[in-house]
Amino acid sequence: MLKEEIQHLIDLKTKPLGALGLLEKIALKIGLVQQKNHLELVNPHLIVFASDHGIAQSGVSAYPAEVTPQMVINFLNNGAAINVFCNQNEIDLTIVDAGVNYNFEDYSVLKNCKIAKSTKNFLYEPAMNAEELQQCFDHSKKIVDEIAQNGTNIIGFGEMGIGNTSSASMIIHYLTQLPLEQCVGRGTGLNDEQLQNKINILTQAKENQGEINDPKQILATFGGFEVAQMTGAMLAAYEHNMLLMIDGYIASAAILVASKLKPEILKNAIFCHQSDEIGHRYLLNYFNEEPILKINLRVGEGTGCALAYPIIKSAVNFFNDMASFESAGVSNKETEVEC
Repeated sequence: MLKEEIQHLIDLKTKPLGALGLLEKIALKIGLVQQKNHLELVNPHLIVFASDHGIAQSGVSAYPAEVTPQMVINFLNNGAAINVFCNQNEIDLTIVDAGVNYNFEDYSVLKNCKIAKSTKNFLYEPAMNAEELQQCFDHSKKIVDEIAQNGTNIIGFGEMGIGNTSSASMIIHYLTQLPLEQCVGRGTGLNDEQLQNKINILTQAKENQGEINDPKQILATFGGFEVAQMTGAMLAAYEHNMLLMIDGYIASAAILVASKLKPEILKNAIFCHQSDEIGHRYLLNYFNEEPILKINLRVGEGTGCALAYPIIKSAVNFFNDMASFESAGVSNKETEVEC
């Protein structure tokens, strides 16, 4: 009944039916999550998880693994794209070292949740064991629980990790049965020869690891520590009934795992953009979800969340503040007018 009530309120705003397009769908989703007729976004927060990947040593990326810690330092020094967009839109930002092959100095915005200095190379062995996976979930739940104490009801997730498009591709392939070739993209900008090499490496990894059906085992076998911690953070945020802003391909792989563990989590998920990574389009179709933005982003970091947030805010504001036909004294299509 609540869905019909919220939709009725949207339909009565001073506009043609459906004229605000995706904004109306976002407002409806938020209303169903918050279970009320006045919507609010409180203390938006974004978490960027970073980790190194063993698979990067097999040549699946155009960039060396050293870029991961270098970019984390850039985050900490407020110099990356995600810093710019979070500052612009007044979104709090937390950086998490989930497993970077580097010893960072103390920074107030850095959470040290390092499981190890990189996952293992899943071409030859599982990326992590069950104990390490559980540690990832425990760490990320603690982070989200702390954020929730500030009243945050909307949270976004980003990542940094050379090699993590390979990790995401394997997770998505295993959990959706999409052909591996549809899941593997150019990542950091591979040329045609490098892309084919990446496909060949991941095909060999599948042959080596064999058939796996359990979502947690798939995550442990192919995931990065940052992907695993992101998955745990999404599950923890859902427990607090937060709105979940989902970024690009890697974050979508994490919500895919989370949805296999708790299917109802997708009710809280807002897909912020369609990545330029080829497999993301197929995954969004699998979810039957329409992203807010399609602007050829492939930088990661949660940038799609930060850029989409003002649009999400606009959905809330039109729902709360836009006049209805009745309150504005405007005739709508159903009003009978005597001439």
